Amino acid sequence: MKRKMTLVLAIVLALSLASCGGSGQGGGEPSGGDTLTPVIVGATPVPHAEILEFIQDKMAAMGYDLQIVEFTDYVMPNQATESGELDANFFQHVPYMEDFNEKNGTHLVSVFPVHFEPYGLYPGKVAAISALHDGAIIAVPNDATNEARALQLLEAAGLIKLKEGAGLLATINDIVDNQKNLDIREIEAAAIPRMLEDVDMAVINGNFALQAGFNVGMDAVAVEDKESIGAVTYANPIVVKAGNESDPGVLALIEALKSDDVRDFINDKYEGAVVPVF
Repeated sequence: MKRKMTLVLAIVLALSLASCGGSGQGGGEPSGGDTLTPVIVGATPVPHAEILEFIQDKMAAMGYDLQIVEFTDYVMPNQATESGELDANFFQHVPYMEDFNEKNGTHLVSVFPVHFEPYGLYPGKVAAISALHDGAIIAVPNDATNEARALQLLEAAGLIKLKEGAGLLATINDIVDNQKNLDIREIEAAAIPRMLEDVDMAVINGNFALQAGFNVGMDAVAVEDKESIGAVTYANPIVVKAGNESDPGVLALIEALKSDDVRDFINDKYEGAVVPVF
């Protein structure tokens, strides 16, 4: 059975556990007549929550009630993990997590990489790269780590050239060659799929593309290579607050994920749009 909660319910549950003497962490002993220990994980809907749903029964067999809190942004799940309202989250890559820690004073750590989601360049008003006109509008994510990855994809597609060594710190200021005078617009990542009709093309994060019904293998005009620096760097891990890496519930979550059946589920369901890394 799928069990999902809103953030409000997650907070209520955490307070309830605290009032019963529980820690609110996945490794606490069940209180009263409980038979399963809650493990509360925040995730974006696709593919992260779907992958977690696949292991809920397995977690139950291990003695844990895996409760999934769905988010549609990149800030609240990190805040809730830092505060202890969530035991873990699953939605981001390590460079984003490290940047978030630096900017917000949080103490989040990666404990198990699960998959990476190839970025794609998707057609909006223009259907093919060869048809892009002078001054065409290209949307890219506006947060630092994801923007660099998007620019790397545009460079690989032959649309721009970045300053040598810019790598994963690249911004639009590092573009040294832009022969088509592309108008590269920085937009909040979650909003980009809804704006395709208003731009000529857009680079979309893997999970937001899936959520919008796109498949990178079938719909994108350029795709991040599995050997690219982005693919190697941007695997999506289970993330916890530092100090909770050995929490029994977290360890059970990792054990449930790192299995052949989860790998097969990812490969079969997403057909290359999500690639397991374990």
